[in-house]
Amino acid sequence: MILHIAKRAEWDAAQPRGEYAPPSLSVEGFIHCSTPAQLLDTANRFFRGQNDLAVLCIDPHRLAAPLRYEAPAMAHDERPSEHFPHLYGPLNLDAVTQVLDFPCESDGTFRLPAALRDSA
Repeated sequence: MILHIAKRAEWDAAQPRGEYAPPSLSVEGFIHCSTPAQLLDTANRFFRGQNDLAVLCIDPHRLAAPLRYEAPAMAHDERPSEHFPHLYGPLNLDAVTQVLDFPCESDGTFRLPAALRDSA
């Protein structure tokens, strides 16, 4: 399973279109995803304090677009050996097996949703 943090409004807007294509797809050419072990670090780095988020649980075997595990473009002092799943095309909705609410805590940080605690 791979995961994607989505703005709830963007996910809801994808339903009638039949596919999810967040702004990163047109800007960077791929959709950023995480493994369960990477989710909290990603959330706390890039989404701190944001509300109305959801975690999309994605079955990689159901993806229509190519999936690649790649090192992020980052400063030299970060973890260059870690690879993240990147989806190179729109996310077909039937690959999403579960959508979990992902509220931030009062201090703006995130906790792993209960449904994911065993898989991290």
